[in-house]
Amino acid sequence: MFLLAFLPFLSITISWDPTLAEFGPFTLTWHGLFTAVGILAGVSLSVWLCKKDGIPPEVAQEIALVGVPSAIVGARLFYVIEHWGSKFSDDPLSAVTGITEGGITLYGGLIGGVVGGLIYALWHKWPIAITLDAAAPGMILGQAIGRLGDLINGEHIAKQTSLPWGVEYTNPGSPQYTYFQDRYPELCPRLAEDPLGNCAVHPTAGGYEMLGDLAILAILLLVARRFIRVPGWVFASYIAMYATMRFFLSYTRIDETTYFDIPAPQLVSGLLLGLAVVIAGITYRKPGPITPEYAERVWGDLPLPDAEEAPAGPA
Repeated sequence: MFLLAFLPFLSITISWDPTLAEFGPFTLTWHGLFTAVGILAGVSLSVWLCKKDGIPPEVAQEIALVGVPSAIVGARLFYVIEHWGSKFSDDPLSAVTGITEGGITLYGGLIGGVVGGLIYALWHKWPIAITLDAAAPGMILGQAIGRLGDLINGEHIAKQTSLPWGVEYTNPGSPQYTYFQDRYPELCPRLAEDPLGNCAVHPTAGGYEMLGDLAILAILLLVARRFIRVPGWVFASYIAMYATMRFFLSYTRIDETTYFDIPAPQLVSGLLLGLAVVIAGITYRKPGPITPEYAERVWGDLPLPDAEEAPAGPA
């Protein structure tokens, strides 16, 4: 604590207003902007990978039309559940009407998007494992870009640090700023000498996690997709790597919501790790190439691209 109080120069200061623009009752934040850019980039990558794998690109586009709204609903739903007692129990209607003021969780978006996409794929009787494998790199790319908005806004409350890459938020609109200034000033000794300053914290979401997301993306594209031949295992690898990273990054965050004395993100991380094992188990079978006959049977009348390489598929 002593070191944190007297080494303020070992930090990066971010003073940007989290609000980028306002359009009547709607507010565009940096977080919202980079989330939208991440979605577009992720869908574009998934469409490109579908073409490489001999999957009709319309599959990725149609699933995105369902998966993106489902992700938004899931992200908001998980946030409301996580903060019900502190923010929504006295005004339940604000759980819906207050979405323009922010408040989403990445885990909720991940789960909501996957569930929505799965339902749509099952309805069309498309092969789930192959489709998920093509979607995984695009999903983690979208997450990485979206985290840039978290870095600017200071969306997630992180623990203090004296590391040279610690981030100090000085804009009153930043959640990280108000956490120390309005709620827990006793946790930030610097405020006694500099009431307008703040304490440097770990760049957990916009720094550590973004770099981790990019590392996972590289592993998926350069290793997993080249050497994993069992359908569904690329997606399972993505879930396992991301859940493991989030579990350990929770030690640099301040998560006030706990279940069984376990921070909510760590609990969800453990559940997702178990899900990755289940996916790997139920999808395991001897792989084989996607033959034209098989492709015509599962994709129906959708036009097929010329695959650059034969991906793994059912024999």
